[in-house]
Amino acid sequence: MNTPNRIWLLIPSGRVITLFLAGLCLASLVADRAEAQIDLDRAPIHYSSTPTNDPVAKLQQRMDAGEIQLEFDERHGYLLAVLKELDISHRSQMLVFSKTSFQLRRISPRAPRAVYYNDNNYIGWVQNGDVVEISSVDPEKGAIFYTLSQQEAEEPKFIRDRGNCLTCHDSSRTQGVPGHLVRSVYTAPSGQPHFGAGTFNTDQTSPFKERWGGWYVTGTHGKQRHMGNVVSKDEDHPEELDVEAGANLVDLQGRARIGAYLTKHSDIVALMTLEHQTTMHNLITRANYETRVVQHDSAVMNRALQRPADHESETSRRRVKKVGEKLLEYMLFHNEAALEAPIAGTSGFAEEFAALGPQDSQGRSLRQFDLTRRLFKYPCSYLIYSESFDALPERVRHQVYRRLHEVLTGQDQSETFAHLSAEDRQAILEILRDTKPALAQFWDAQPASL
Repeated sequence: MNTPNRIWLLIPSGRVITLFLAGLCLASLVADRAEAQIDLDRAPIHYSSTPTNDPVAKLQQRMDAGEIQLEFDERHGYLLAVLKELDISHRSQMLVFSKTSFQLRRISPRAPRAVYYNDNNYIGWVQNGDVVEISSVDPEKGAIFYTLSQQEAEEPKFIRDRGNCLTCHDSSRTQGVPGHLVRSVYTAPSGQPHFGAGTFNTDQTSPFKERWGGWYVTGTHGKQRHMGNVVSKDEDHPEELDVEAGANLVDLQGRARIGAYLTKHSDIVALMTLEHQTTMHNLITRANYETRVVQHDSAVMNRALQRPADHESETSRRRVKKVGEKLLEYMLFHNEAALEAPIAGTSGFAEEFAALGPQDSQGRSLRQFDLTRRLFKYPCSYLIYSESFDALPERVRHQVYRRLHEVLTGQDQSETFAHLSAEDRQAILEILRDTKPALAQFWDAQPASL
């Protein structure tokens, strides 16, 4: 994925390294930090200096009010309680054996790190770890990072990160905003990544063969091969993996102390969904930030130059259009890597996830999987229902709505959306009309030539 253009005059800052999702961006630090970075606390973003409205912040408020008491478990600490209160299924479990978390000393192929998630939260748990790692999505600010001590306490507290995590989670690899990453690395038998051999930032466009280095993967995928489940045994040639040994595994017995985890799975469908979701979250946040800054800066310039308050320069229009179009393309799965064989998970994640809906009058949902040719049956991101999407500034949200209508009604027949058949477009249009009333109302209120 191309590095987004930098648009602000910003001040670089040094920060301590903290990592969240597996394979996260340690190897990219030199390249990314050589560029100017977004000053997150300038107007109108105020990332660190204003209250957050993410699910973890809301949970902490309920805890402070005495409405909830997190239960401590001797084996897993606060993990089970956090998953319960944030409504995260244990079936989303994925296991990461590369040493790519800040609790790296406790991670190895025998003791991988577990990651759990839902639409708005990502949880990292390490055997005998000091903390539970949490990333929660604020509708306007994007990713907010927390830790929760694994020492039992009368009043446990989620501690918000104050910049350490942003060393990796605010870079070109996260669209230049506080966000999430899924990385694939060549991993030594100890779990140490061979960063010199190269790494892969993975999303829905990534070739299958580049995915899941440093991860365990349970599930079947036919003739396709990935980097998961195996380590690099040749230190001089770490890229020479025995991919056959890691293919089509449904059982991790003998590879990890699997009894320590909530399930025995590291589900392939959960991994593929995670790859879509993390980048989609980042692109929503990027569109939010970019549009708000454009509007803020335009207002400042209009006052300074005594122009009408609603004046918008051509440059400003292009900036908003560009970020909205990039979001639209990703949410409609432009350039999605085609599957060459059917995919099947092992944990029940796919069935549970698909049942979340919402469903239209015909029982169809954007959460239904295909898993034969592509990830989803109806290729439009389910995050269109998210609070983050609804919190997009009206300027860019309405632009995406209009362009979405052009694509789904067939007015846009460009090569970019040629992967969508007429049947795909019609089905997605009908699903959205039935399940997202605000969008249907917007379309109906527009001129017939929309």
